[in-house]
Amino acid sequence: MNITIIGAGNIGGALAKGWSKKNDNTCLTVSGVHWEKLNKIKAECPNVAVTTDDAEAVKDADMIVIAVKPWQVETVLGDISKNIRSNQILVSLAAGVTLADLNTMVEKAGCEKPSIFYVIPNIAAEFCESMTFISASENVAKETIEQVETAFKQVGDTFVCPEKLIAPGMLMASCGIAYVMRFLRVQTEAGVEMGFYPNDALKIAIQTAKGAAELLHQTGEHPEAAIDRVTTPGGYTIKGLNEMDHAGFNSAVIRVFKTGL
Repeated sequence: MNITIIGAGNIGGALAKGWSKKNDNTCLTVSGVHWEKLNKIKAECPNVAVTTDDAEAVKDADMIVIAVKPWQVETVLGDISKNIRSNQILVSLAAGVTLADLNTMVEKAGCEKPSIFYVIPNIAAEFCESMTFISASENVAKETIEQVETAFKQVGDTFVCPEKLIAPGMLMASCGIAYVMRFLRVQTEAGVEMGFYPNDALKIAIQTAKGAAELLHQTGEHPEAAIDRVTTPGGYTIKGLNEMDHAGFNSAVIRVFKTGL
C-alpha cells in the first residue's frame, strides 16, 4: 500500500516512524511545511520519502492520511483536490472534524469522492503500540474498512467503531496516555521521597506499569481479580488502595476522562 501522510508534527511523525518499521508492503511519503521536521523524519526513517508538495505527494497514494490541525483540514483538502481520486482512501486524524464535516469539505473542494474515514491514533504509534479508533463514512465497503484496519494494526491495536465513540476513545487512549504518564511521574516522585534516585524511580515505575498491563493482556483477567492476587490481609497493598479510595481516586479519574464530553 502507498501511504501519504500530510503533516510532519507529533502524530504524523509518530505514524511515519511506526509504519517505517513495518515496511514489508508499505511505501511511505510524508509531506509537510517545515523541512526541519521532514529532514528529522528522513534521518530516522531513510525508507520514507519527504516533500513539501502536498498535491504531488498524494498522486500515487492508496491512502491519504491528513495529520494536521483541525482548522487546517479544509485548506489541505483544497490544495490536494485536483489529485484526489474515488479509488483512494482519505483518513483524517483531526479531532472534532466529523465525517459529515469531511464529506462537506470534499464536496466543496469539487474533487472525486474517496472513501472517507475519521481515525484517532495516539503517539505510541511510533513504537507500534497505539490504540487507534476507526470510523468510516456511510457506504464505505467492508473490504476498504478492513484495509484501513490492517494498516493501523501495524502500529498497534485498533477498534472499529461508530463515530459517536471516537471522542470517548480519544479521551481514553489519546488523552489517556498523558494521564498514565502523569501517574508514572507521581509514582516516580514518591520513589524519590522514599530514597531512590529519580532515574531509578522512573525505571521502576515504567516496568511496574508494563508488568501490570502485560499481566492483564496475557491473562484476560479483570483488574480487580488481579488486584486480589496481590493484596494480603493487613498488608501494605490494601492499605494503599484504601488510601486511594479515601482520596477519591476512582471518582477523580472518571471525571478526568469525561472532561471532554
